Amino acid sequence: MSVAPQLPDILSPEFAADPYPAYAVMREREPLIWHEATRSYIVSRYEDVERIFKDKKSEFTTDNYDWQLEPVHGRTILQMSGREHAVRRALVAPAFRGSDLREKFLPVIERNSRELVDTFRAAGSADIVSDYATRFPVNVIADMLGLDKADHARFHGWYTAVIAFLGNLAGDPDVTAAGERTRVEFADYMIPVIKERREKPGDDLLSTLCAAEVDGVRMSDEDIKAFCSLLLAAGGETTDKAIAGILANLLTHPEQLAAVRADRSLIPAAFAETLRYTPPVHMIMRQSAVDVEVSGGTIPAGATVTCLIGAANRDERRFSHPDRFDIFRDDLSTTSAFSAAADHLAFALGRHFCVGALLAKAEVETGVNHLLDAMPDLRLADGFDPVEQGVFTRGPQSLPVRFTPVTA
Repeated sequence: MSVAPQLPDILSPEFAADPYPAYAVMREREPLIWHEATRSYIVSRYEDVERIFKDKKSEFTTDNYDWQLEPVHGRTILQMSGREHAVRRALVAPAFRGSDLREKFLPVIERNSRELVDTFRAAGSADIVSDYATRFPVNVIADMLGLDKADHARFHGWYTAVIAFLGNLAGDPDVTAAGERTRVEFADYMIPVIKERREKPGDDLLSTLCAAEVDGVRMSDEDIKAFCSLLLAAGGETTDKAIAGILANLLTHPEQLAAVRADRSLIPAAFAETLRYTPPVHMIMRQSAVDVEVSGGTIPAGATVTCLIGAANRDERRFSHPDRFDIFRDDLSTTSAFSAAADHLAFALGRHFCVGALLAKAEVETGVNHLLDAMPDLRLADGFDPVEQGVFTRGPQSLPVRFTPVTA
């Protein structure tokens, strides 16, 4: 293990502009790096990140979320372990799969997508990010929870502040303060709504969470508020960037866009490959419970470990031609891509696998279908080259497109 001085620092502008070359060097020469500024060990190879996420030997914990998440969300399900985690997950998971997702929330997803597409389908131009991707998942979550979509700007502001806090690797005090302020503002907004739903439940996710019970355990107001805060931030930011990412990847690979347009059953494959090739979240942290041997050396007990999803997903030891976007690749299963058995690492793995993976899949499939229907000759604006931005989370900040308006 070394400090790898020849590599651009993960906090540097050079790294932020394009981390993929640095990822390749890390995987090959420095698979375990001590990073002084973040006080963490950086792990970049697929086999190591996969092992840490699956954690079959209880070598890693999510204790890092005590300082990483709790200041902005309160105590969340991600910090829990053992029976406490299993019960909380059993309380929230049913709403994000099966009949609840199909019957209660797919219509919500469809409606919100159509409402947004209708605002620009006759214009001949749009910015997929600002006109659609940043609005769609937040509107869906607000609708699912039975919140007022007129408060969209507040929701978006809150989740933006939370994501900035989580990605504040350099420790900017203003970003920290804004994130902590969000916890107070969100609680002031949500707790009265939660109390009202307990007294007058409706047919929404918030009411479901208020009534849910497993083994005699129910969620407290604080539990529900923390989960809603986590859902808004994680579900908003990641799906926002996933939608922008899949469209950017397809638009820059016209032959694959044509294939998806002709056969919409390829959308899940395109989404899975986007999660591998340009994942919305590039880093997830864990904490070592014991000394652990990984590629390149030993992680001591009690250390923070930064798992580089963006690097692991392009590991040539796991994927052929990993720097190539290819929705037809045969080493990435679409069947398991949205489950804890996924080949890519974008949703993590193991007991903390993303509970909203199937919700994200439903949103992306719906969104891409609606966008392709509304824009039959969708193309990038002349001269525009989609560029990813961000370090902790990453995606295009703008995606201007042109198309021939479809008249009814």
